Amino acid sequence: METLSYEIVINASKEKIWSVLFDEATYSEWTKFFSEGSVMRSDWEIGGKTYFLNGSGEGMVSTIEDFDKPNLITFKHLGMVDKDGNEDTESMEVKQWSGSFERYYLIDLEGKVKLHIEVQIDKAHHDYMNEAFPKGLQVVKNLSEAE
Repeated sequence: METLSYEIVINASKEKIWSVLFDEATYSEWTKFFSEGSVMRSDWEIGGKTYFLNGSGEGMVSTIEDFDKPNLITFKHLGMVDKDGNEDTESMEVKQWSGSFERYYLIDLEGKVKLHIEVQIDKAHHDYMNEAFPKGLQVVKNLSEAE
């Protein structure tokens, strides 16, 4: 596993940026570089369930480990979900990366906000993440700064 970091400075409020990151209407816009038609479904509870799904309904099941809206959130990835909604948290394939995290920090920065993201990944996904995250963050910035 390796930890990658990404950040961008945005001229908008933390609340606006949070909304762009996690509201259903805009989540699929900035995550399209990872998978077209992406959705996130969450109960927004520490220890609860959050699903990151592609357009076919497949993806990851996670939980929220830290939550301080609109300052930070940490997702801990637990396993995979198939298109029928079946969760796999026990297979050898899943156990190799289960427990990895994805953290979003929104930091006040002299009238602007720095969005800092850390994601723990398998090294095989290094290039994929380094291509998708910068593109996605530019969309977050554009949507957040739009009137």
